[in-house]
Amino acid sequence: MLYSMLPASVLIINLILNWESLRKYGFRLKDQDENNLVHVRYNYFILTAAIYFMVDLAWGIMYEHRDISVLFPFIYSFTVFYFLFMLLTMLTWTRYIVAYLDNCRRRTTVLLHGVWIMVTIGVICLMLNRFFHFMFYYNDAHEYIGETGRNISFILQIAFYTVISVYMLYVAHKSIGREKIRYLAVALTSVVLCLFLVFQIMFAFLPSYAMGLMIGICLVHSFVQSGEKRQKEVHDHIASAMAEDYEAIFYIEVETGEYLSFSLSQKYRSITATATGKNFFKDAVESIDQCVYPDDRDYAKGFYDKETLLKNIGGKRSFSFKYRVMVEGEPRFFLFTVMPERGGKYLIFYEKDIQDELNAELAQKENQKKTVTFSQIAESLASNYDMIYYVDVTDSTYVGYEVNNIFGNLQIGRSGKDFFLDSLEKIPSVIYLPDIDAVTDYINKDNMISSLEIHKEHTIEYRITVDENPRYTRMTAKKASDGKHIIIGVEDIDAEVQREKQQLSALKSEKELARRDELTSIKNKTAYKELEASVQGNIDNCIDYLEFGLVVCDANNLKYINDTFGHAAGDEYIKSAARILCDIFVHSPVFRVGGDEFVVFLRGGDFAIRHELMEKLRNQVLENNKAGNGVVLAAGLSDYNPETDKYVVEIFERADKEMYEDKQRLKALKSKQ
Repeated sequence: MLYSMLPASVLIINLILNWESLRKYGFRLKDQDENNLVHVRYNYFILTAAIYFMVDLAWGIMYEHRDISVLFPFIYSFTVFYFLFMLLTMLTWTRYIVAYLDNCRRRTTVLLHGVWIMVTIGVICLMLNRFFHFMFYYNDAHEYIGETGRNISFILQIAFYTVISVYMLYVAHKSIGREKIRYLAVALTSVVLCLFLVFQIMFAFLPSYAMGLMIGICLVHSFVQSGEKRQKEVHDHIASAMAEDYEAIFYIEVETGEYLSFSLSQKYRSITATATGKNFFKDAVESIDQCVYPDDRDYAKGFYDKETLLKNIGGKRSFSFKYRVMVEGEPRFFLFTVMPERGGKYLIFYEKDIQDELNAELAQKENQKKTVTFSQIAESLASNYDMIYYVDVTDSTYVGYEVNNIFGNLQIGRSGKDFFLDSLEKIPSVIYLPDIDAVTDYINKDNMISSLEIHKEHTIEYRITVDENPRYTRMTAKKASDGKHIIIGVEDIDAEVQREKQQLSALKSEKELARRDELTSIKNKTAYKELEASVQGNIDNCIDYLEFGLVVCDANNLKYINDTFGHAAGDEYIKSAARILCDIFVHSPVFRVGGDEFVVFLRGGDFAIRHELMEKLRNQVLENNKAGNGVVLAAGLSDYNPETDKYVVEIFERADKEMYEDKQRLKALKSKQ
């Protein structure tokens, strides 16, 4: 009876600890999304452990009455089940770990295949043990006798748990913050199971493995399940606070188009938002005729084709566009931002009324009080923060998150006991000297709380020192929806400030330099150099730049025409070359950078169909070359590759080299005619 008391106790504890998880997530895999799969796998482990406890309990009770012959078949059967469910706990534990790691984008198929092989071999051995007693047997007195195969089975399980422990310790070493603690808890659980299997070998008539299972389950419950629940609550608070900045947020499944929408704005509800839907892309197009300002309807519809939208996002973190929406009979500009959720299976779509910000921007430009425009501020608010701190107002404790994808991928960076004290200690070593006093005043807890009582958010722009150079940064504080926390976002705005300076410089240059070619009326070499410098500046500052390409062209036979028919004919030849390029590359700027040299900056729709446009140009040239009449242009194309290209001139040189090869082909073709 003493043997059975331990399995009975741990069975009850197991069910009490995990009842909420069993009830909430159940055991159906098909109805669960990817995020809940790990909870379902864990429930299978809990269920298998519970059955193992019941088998161990029943075996202990019946073994004490083994002298009753009628019970012996049951005793033998429960012994088989004892070994079987021990193997199944190892299987379900491994499948839980695989789901847990896959949820973090780590593949562990080797572990999964290994455990299936061990379980399969174990089942076969248990079946054969009925005829060949190499696992266990019962003597004439119905006493249990363990054989060598039993110890070998336990040793193999110990080895497998050891492999899992080492692997989880490696994963924990690569992780940070609370995620690292959870991985360590999973690793420690595997170590405990390994250790108590050793005890089970040494003390066959003690329920050691049941005790190990219970200790492991308590570890997982305390450090993994409860930790994830707390992190989800934090994420929900952050998501709710972010939602206050937007009229609506949509969560869209890419493949099916099904979506959920969330809105806190009463103003937005006046234009009829749907909480759920079957096809976001179809519903969005249909709603445009009802909600969008008439002049913007055709423009707006172009963004909601699924293929076009995914193409616009490409490999970028987000894609934004804006148009006017009718709200209470008034046209108002809305900013629409789309970003892919981790894994690419879902899109997060934000709608933000920026009319007030645009109005403020106009007034700001008129007064010329600030160097950073409200449009840039609106764009920065729609983008991701670089760091988010979640601060408890009552005791100042905090958790720091490194942000990779708002609402989708918050990685825990660091935590502490006093955000305000820790920040003040770091200010002298991080903040640019002229800004130290302003930041110190901003970080003051009483000042921040007082400001948030009056204003929706509390913001400061300052400079930090990076490699002995100042870099512009913005810190924004908001109240969480629970009223007990402050969410503080930090974002790098140096690129915005530098871009504004570049724009002011470009406006000044435009007044001082003639940018039009007098002969062809297209842009000249000066204009091209300005564009090249602007693009190069974006590349140097690591700013996500739109896809683009360069087409370099050279007009053949210009010298022959000048020498034979005069320079007037040569000028007409150059103008004809410019017209052909402008007619083909309708949506891209064309530059004359030399006597007979041209450059086309491919962008937008032209870039998307660049190969078709190049084919059209070359077909026209081949016809002119064959007929001996019309312009003959050698051309080369090269695309910007953000992974390898550091300089715009590299793209130009590739296109120029391809143009030269095309020129040689045209000359060779002409000589054969």
